[in-house]
Amino acid sequence: MSIADDARFWNRTARKYAEGRIADEAGYERTLERTRGLLRPEDSILELGCGTGTTAIRLAGGVKDYLATDISRDMIAIAQERKHAAGSLTNLVFSIATVETLVPHPAQFNAVLGFNYLHLVRDLPGTLQHIHSLLAPQGLLITKTPCVGDMNPLIRLVLPVMRAIGKAPYAGVFNATELGRHIMAGGFDILATEIHATRGNDRRPYIVARKR
Repeated sequence: MSIADDARFWNRTARKYAEGRIADEAGYERTLERTRGLLRPEDSILELGCGTGTTAIRLAGGVKDYLATDISRDMIAIAQERKHAAGSLTNLVFSIATVETLVPHPAQFNAVLGFNYLHLVRDLPGTLQHIHSLLAPQGLLITKTPCVGDMNPLIRLVLPVMRAIGKAPYAGVFNATELGRHIMAGGFDILATEIHATRGNDRRPYIVARKR
């Protein structure tokens, strides 16, 4: 499977995804509140893998400008619908893009957000390098993503089969320790690693890292 295959998968599942409920609402709210506390009114924010825009719409009102991107045109279409329904979010822009297609410029981002994102990229070190290049000095990488390597081994066995039959996108396998090493090797200092789940055995560490 290729990135184009992944985009087609998310296009097919976009409406169903949008209709789904957040499994741990309290944990999601904790993540939003923690992130909101790290962002300043004068900040420019980039969100990667924004999906249907729920998080972007919740956070954009507290910053100067907010660019939210995703590889799926159907996800972005739903995000645009939700933005229109929310109203008055003129500083929020949704765009079909990957981190690799974004060109660094003088007005760089103060924070890059990636929620349920890093495990879906095919070149984690390369993605982290691109994120690093887009951040302003001392900018923040804020991520919360599943660490498949810490999950039930059966999941690791099932994923390739699901991908082969088009029932799942690409998913990288790493544990929380390995993810932290990749982030540090990408030119970041990790400031915090937290678990925001309020129920279940969540293997999605919330990580705040600062560009060196």
